Amino acid sequence: MALIVVPYHQDERLPAALLPLPAGRPATVVDPELPPGDLWTRVAALDEEVAQAVAAAGEPVTMVSGDCLLGVAALAGAQRAGLDPALVWFDAHGDVHTLASTTSGYPGGLSLRLALGGDPALVGKRLGLRPVAEERVVLVGARDLDPPEVAFLAASRVRRTTVTGLSAADVPDGPLIVHVDVDVVDPAELPGLLFPAPGGPPASEVVAAVRRLRATGRVAVLDIACPWQRTADSSARTALLEALLN
Repeated sequence: MALIVVPYHQDERLPAALLPLPAGRPATVVDPELPPGDLWTRVAALDEEVAQAVAAAGEPVTMVSGDCLLGVAALAGAQRAGLDPALVWFDAHGDVHTLASTTSGYPGGLSLRLALGGDPALVGKRLGLRPVAEERVVLVGARDLDPPEVAFLAASRVRRTTVTGLSAADVPDGPLIVHVDVDVVDPAELPGLLFPAPGGPPASEVVAAVRRLRATGRVAVLDIACPWQRTADSSARTALLEALLN
């Protein structure tokens, strides 16, 4: 798989140490000069660059970034490459807010909903994104949901499962984008997460679930989002990223 590194959390450039990749791994780094404007203008510009890199890769892609919003760019890039991918979204959170439903205002909480066609003026229309049908989305490991997210998911056709309960038979047919927000891992094992959610699985179970999906040969993009703090020890981070990349 080609490796693409996007050293950003939303529109903020991150230091290299926050994405501790294994040594000697060649990668394409997407690091554009973002235009002036509001956050969504800048995020859309970054997503455009990432979508172009994914589409141009010509092979399955692993992408590592600091933010779930890049999952929308991965989707747009795969679509530009002629694919119609389903989404398997590992996350401790639902990421299915809209601007109208969010109480925190955190943009990453809209990530999956954007892929489903929510708030299209923010990013989707600018990227030419085709929304993914709800029945082609599997939400894995979500346990920290706000009331509007609970209501949306209950009324939707998005499928939900646990990390340990996920098998290749549970995912839609065709090519897959597998998005892994590392906060799906229990924070007792992975300290320093921006939004820790207790009660998650160990990292070994997350890695095993991802490998089950990769064994199908249908993973077009493995999108790893690392929203963690700048001050925590990175040894657990390095170990997790190395295991997911191998």
